[in-house]
Amino acid sequence: MPIRVYADTSVYGGVFDPGIDEASREFFVQVKAGRFQLVMSPVVVDELQEAPERVRAVYEEHLPWAEFITVSIEAVRLRDAYLQAGVVTAKWATDALHVALASAQHCRCIVSWNFRHIVHFDKIPLYNGVNLINGFDSISINTPAEVIAYET
Repeated sequence: MPIRVYADTSVYGGVFDPGIDEASREFFVQVKAGRFQLVMSPVVVDELQEAPERVRAVYEEHLPWAEFITVSIEAVRLRDAYLQAGVVTAKWATDALHVALASAQHCRCIVSWNFRHIVHFDKIPLYNGVNLINGFDSISINTPAEVIAYET
């Protein structure tokens, strides 16, 4: 059974960023191979409106392998709980919403290249603490490089 993984916007753009491009591309190869069930949200779609065409094309290419979710009331409430707990400030509410969407949809993992507000040593336990207080499971928060399968 594929692992349900929410990919935030940075993963799509990461396909073109030197240093993270290989892991980003391999993540999507493994989505197509069935290792991951890609979970997409309208938040990613909104953020991609300002992205270069080639980044939007990566998103569109992977639609056949994606489960598209909506922004639920539970996710908005969880985002607000992250903000209230000070995990991030209101300026970064969209980043918190990515984590909340993945958590509310019971994804096993969220992948991101956002080291400032999502994949951060100090933030991950805070997100998960708020999740547990609010009745959600903890979620793995990783970069694509940390979740792809490597040949041994």
